[in-house]
Amino acid sequence: MFPVPTTVFLTKGIGVHRHQLTAFEVALRDADIEQQNLVSISSILPPHCKLIPREAGVATLRPGEITFSVLARSETDEPGRRIHASIGLARPADPDMYGYIAEHHGSGMTADQSGDYAEDLAASMLASTLGIEFDPGAAWNERKKLYEHTQLIIESLSITAVAQGDDSGLWTCVVAAAVFRF
Repeated sequence: MFPVPTTVFLTKGIGVHRHQLTAFEVALRDADIEQQNLVSISSILPPHCKLIPREAGVATLRPGEITFSVLARSETDEPGRRIHASIGLARPADPDMYGYIAEHHGSGMTADQSGDYAEDLAASMLASTLGIEFDPGAAWNERKKLYEHTQLIIESLSITAVAQGDDSGLWTCVVAAAVFRF
């Protein structure tokens, strides 16, 4: 049985290369997680899991170790195409309660749009778990004010990598990740 993660950090990266896989590797390198054997997991932020700075989290990594993460990834070889990858995180005020992490990736959105969308996904999943009534059709900033007002959600945030496809048609890759530590 695996232990429950005690910390998490957020990171992002961008890579460009003539080979698709190498562009992904360069993006992971930019995010400081290229030496890990990444295992994608779903969206639960464990109770009592502390958010730590990227630098502190990266300092604990050992090359080749199995590393659990929620990963968003997008890539293109279309010149000028805007791509994005975001991670949204929502933590409840009660530290004994779990939170949510949401990944979002695709093309066409700005960094703010993608980040807000991922943050909204995570906060909305947490709000529904906590029984907070909300209008899913309301704008994100209206729901965010409601969540803050209830004082049941202590924090929501996001991290986003965004890039435009290389002008010469090289592969461009963006990644965003929530990386768990034990």
